Amino acid sequence: MPLSRATAISLLVAGAFFMENLDGTVIVTAIPQMAKSFGVEPVQLSIGVSAYILALAVLIPASGWLADRFGSRNIFAAAIVVFTVASVFCGLSANLWVFVLARVLQGVGGAMMVPVGRLVVLKTASKSEIISAIGLIVWPGLAAPVVGPPIGGFITTYFSWHWIFFLNVPLGVVALAFTLRLIPRSDGEDKPFDWLGFVLTGISSFALMLGVQLLADAPREIWTYLLLALSLVSGYLAVQHARRAEHPLIDLYALRFKTFSVTVWGGSLFRASIGAVPFLLPLLFQIGFGLDPFRSGLLVLSVFAGNIVMKIFTTAVLNRFGFRRVLIVNGLLNAATLFACSFIAPETPVPVIVGLLFLSGLTRSMQFTTIATIAFADVPPERMSGANTLSNITGQMGFAFGIAVAALGLRLGGLLFPSANGVLTLPQFHFAFLGIAVIALLGVIDTLGVASTAGDELRKSRPKPPPAAPLRESLGK
Repeated sequence: MPLSRATAISLLVAGAFFMENLDGTVIVTAIPQMAKSFGVEPVQLSIGVSAYILALAVLIPASGWLADRFGSRNIFAAAIVVFTVASVFCGLSANLWVFVLARVLQGVGGAMMVPVGRLVVLKTASKSEIISAIGLIVWPGLAAPVVGPPIGGFITTYFSWHWIFFLNVPLGVVALAFTLRLIPRSDGEDKPFDWLGFVLTGISSFALMLGVQLLADAPREIWTYLLLALSLVSGYLAVQHARRAEHPLIDLYALRFKTFSVTVWGGSLFRASIGAVPFLLPLLFQIGFGLDPFRSGLLVLSVFAGNIVMKIFTTAVLNRFGFRRVLIVNGLLNAATLFACSFIAPETPVPVIVGLLFLSGLTRSMQFTTIATIAFADVPPERMSGANTLSNITGQMGFAFGIAVAALGLRLGGLLFPSANGVLTLPQFHFAFLGIAVIALLGVIDTLGVASTAGDELRKSRPKPPPAAPLRESLGK
């Protein structure tokens, strides 16, 4: 059977998302070889990772306006071109600073590609198609952090780190061709750009992302807390401005709907908890268990397997049980799997570890798709662009907090369970997993306020109407 246009576009956007998300994690295992090539210390390569993330943080708020002003199809196509060209520059970089500039350019493309791609899907899919469409495009965000390091290690070991970026060229060409073929043209809207909102939001996002990274790397530095304070102040001013402006860059209208606000507050806590998992698990297996990188990677792939398997059942589960029930029950199961990770040890049987991680992958995939779908259940079409931009900003922040929370958990665990030589110990990892389990549980509390009928218009099997009165009773009336 031929694919519907909405499904075909969802697959296209999912492919673009995977290319973009993979590039953010695949270079982790290539850092030693890249540092040797550039003649610098490996720790200096962290600026290449940070430059990309910071470019995303600053420019994502403008993506909604760009899509409205110049058309979603044009901006999505331009984002693919920019990202692909920047990938070539990354692969050709001869020194660190050329690489950093190329990564910033990649961030420009990524900042447009991620939000605008999802906006295209939301505008194309009907209400009944949104669950399956969102289910297709969210899996790259879950899969890339898990499969990125093994892929990067394979390419670096058997080829060269340059090919990590050169592989984006054929993918980008194919994605551009399908973009021009599948995505319909749309006329732009002539509306002014909110420069003050852009500056305030950009400062807040930049300071928050950089402050969160420093919080994990240098928690005792005063600059860390000054950046976080700057983020709070500028963020507060940005919110006040958005409430008064006629055409705000960040539209807060969608927050009046519980189906959207739950994805911002409780959803951010959930994203922080699952964002910590790809960071903690490889360290746990390599440092806490003493496994080599290859065996560690194979265990982590159990999470990825759970992510993929759940995609087969996501739509059916939501249609059968509804959004509120899934958010609560599955959220509790996700928190339970994270809590269980605080008990695994080297003597734990491998099948038990694999089963636990597989179950964790199932629950995190289900929760991620449910949150991403219900966010737009009640948002009117004319407000979809603003809601999509706000959702992307908070989502990016949530994942960034995950890594910081994981690092802080390890540091606090070090205070409670100090080691003689400063090497991370198993109790420290257990404490960190316990912390992110509590965060995941706090995220579930926010879902209790979701109505039982929330998102019913997105489900194909809606609640049946009450039975009609008996014929004799109707005739009597």
